[in-house]
Amino acid sequence: MNQVLLNKKAQKQLKKLPSHIVTKLQTWVAQVQIIGITEARIITGYHDEPLLGKRKGQRSIRLSKFYRAFYIENNDNIIIEVIEVNKHEY
Repeated sequence: MNQVLLNKKAQKQLKKLPSHIVTKLQTWVAQVQIIGITEARIITGYHDEPLLGKRKGQRSIRLSKFYRAFYIENNDNIIIEVIEVNKHEY
């Protein structure tokens, strides 16, 4: 259904993250590719939400209480690009 790409920044960040965070992102990627982004957004555990302010046009998913992945949709929701994975600041 959808193709998920990780940009270079996200790939570099994944190398420094705990393995359970990487696994959770890989699981989300697989789910998006199998069931599509629209259906993946319904999964409550990811808390998929649109962002505001300087991140307007981006969406985020929760990988844990502290880590978030930020993504954008390209080409009518066909290509999903993960642009950043980082520790969320409260």
